[in-house]
Amino acid sequence: MNDPAPDRPARTTRRARVRAPELVGKGGWLNTGGTGYTLADLRGRIVVLDFWTFCCINCLHVLDELRELEEKHRDTVVIIGVHSPKFVHEAEHAAVVDAVERYGVEHPVLDDPELATWKQYAVRAWPTLVVIDPEGYVVAQHAGEGHAHAIEKLVEELEAEHAAKGTLRRGDGPYVAPEPVATDLRFPGKALVLPTGNFLVSDTTRHQLVELAADGETVVRRIGSGGRGFGPDSSNASFNEPQGLALLDDNTVVVADTVNHALRALDLTTGAVTTLAGTGKQWWQGSPTSGPALDVDLSSPWDVAVFGGKVWIAMAGVHQLWTYDPEAGTVAVAAGTTNEGLVDGPGDEAWFAQPSGLAATEDRLWVADSETSALRYVDTDGAVHTAVGTGLFDFGHRDGDAEQALLQHPLGVTALPDGSVAVSDTYNHALRRYDPASGQVSTLATDLREPSDAVLVGDDVVVVESARHRLTRLRLPEEAVRVESVAHRTQRAATEVAGGTLQLDVVFQAPAGQKLDTRYGPSTRLLVSSTPPELLASGDGAGTDLARELTLNPAVTEGVLHVSAMAASCDDDPANEYPACHVHQQDWGVPVVVVDEGGAERLPLVLAGMDA
Repeated sequence: MNDPAPDRPARTTRRARVRAPELVGKGGWLNTGGTGYTLADLRGRIVVLDFWTFCCINCLHVLDELRELEEKHRDTVVIIGVHSPKFVHEAEHAAVVDAVERYGVEHPVLDDPELATWKQYAVRAWPTLVVIDPEGYVVAQHAGEGHAHAIEKLVEELEAEHAAKGTLRRGDGPYVAPEPVATDLRFPGKALVLPTGNFLVSDTTRHQLVELAADGETVVRRIGSGGRGFGPDSSNASFNEPQGLALLDDNTVVVADTVNHALRALDLTTGAVTTLAGTGKQWWQGSPTSGPALDVDLSSPWDVAVFGGKVWIAMAGVHQLWTYDPEAGTVAVAAGTTNEGLVDGPGDEAWFAQPSGLAATEDRLWVADSETSALRYVDTDGAVHTAVGTGLFDFGHRDGDAEQALLQHPLGVTALPDGSVAVSDTYNHALRRYDPASGQVSTLATDLREPSDAVLVGDDVVVVESARHRLTRLRLPEEAVRVESVAHRTQRAATEVAGGTLQLDVVFQAPAGQKLDTRYGPSTRLLVSSTPPELLASGDGAGTDLARELTLNPAVTEGVLHVSAMAASCDDDPANEYPACHVHQQDWGVPVVVVDEGGAERLPLVLAGMDA
């Protein structure tokens, strides 16, 4: 759907306003010093609700996008994170508390494990941003990432409007920083055994690398300034939530500097850090996908591994695998289309969903594909296969035949000497094993706390227990641990639809002062598919129109519609020869059930919409 009024002025008359629903959540409030808040308490402030869940890479991107807005307008804007879980583990209050610290969230967070506020605001996707004006009315809603610029403009408009009306209240916000906790590691991400026998650990929340002695406890040295930042390349360089680590040679470690969207190199002898790939900016649709490594944007590289003479990168932010060629100094996409899901096949046709862990053997690159709760691998021909996992919405803890086994958001994978692999099954707090020879999945250890990686040391496996802030040494057991099987499906209310034809409309309204960028052709993209594929009789596939007529198969009564939309808008100023442009994008997974009476005939999904 095109912008209905691309030439409208920046300010327009507001339509009938909608009062913002109240904020409720069974889990209570975080980052407020124990105080709970209502919208009446926030009257006079501009409120931005950020509906997020901590498994979601797009939500983590939005947290970073909002930091500048949060700082610049601290006396007028109150950002409130509404944590709305996808996975069962994310509904645990302690896990939300950990996530708020892990990702440096510096605003109040409402823990809403039952999705009560999510439902009141008719949210359909993670992340979604809702703007509430100082009088308590909803004025904008945006799904996905890339909207910080539009919200900044709207905030400036609301500040001026409500300052003139006398309805703007300035002052300190409700955020209260939690007390810091003294530990040697804080939410470590990945680990690496060095040639010396010591361990190198990405101390993610503290933005450092830490070298530990062979005992896994004694700190030998810390690398990095400890502050969130990018550069300078030196022995005291800054990182930003580093994760994956891989030995390039005996003296060089490649680091996935995740929130800096970069690969860095650590010289183990001198401690000097240099940048190998990335510009420090996040990759967006339309940006180059290959070329000189320092000229190409990356997107949340989460892990790295050396396979086939190249450094493979789990590019979690765009659901792809990339490679870095250390000899040529170039990067390129190796597998994945940027569409989120589980599709096997040739690398350029496969779909991933937030790949977050890598492990290489001679003939396979193993991949922990976290959002599909899957274990996958790439063969030497570049084709992608799935060993365990079914898709975005099914997860649990079930051993046995790989075809029916279940994981829950795994972040790490480790090759074992017998040809099997250990999976850091993060949200099940377990270490699992998959044996390709037998096709069986078993449980090696339980009662871990958010294990995110593991490395082999002799006959032992050393696990990164991220939420216990430590490395834990385990002896590989000869027999599996017996665990009661549990299966889950993402708990979101299904949309009741009528059978036959369903009109899909992705609502996009270019922000004030912008228009759709049509200089080089269509500036919108829409991709539709379904699970099961038989749900759609017609209407699937890619196109440029944000409106589409779908035909539902009468033989299938329920399923999930997968919708991916993108729109590009640019500043609408004829005097500006080089206008700033912005990409808005989002993926939805919409559960639907066909009903005989009262079902919707239209499915609207808001990519960006304002009540202005």
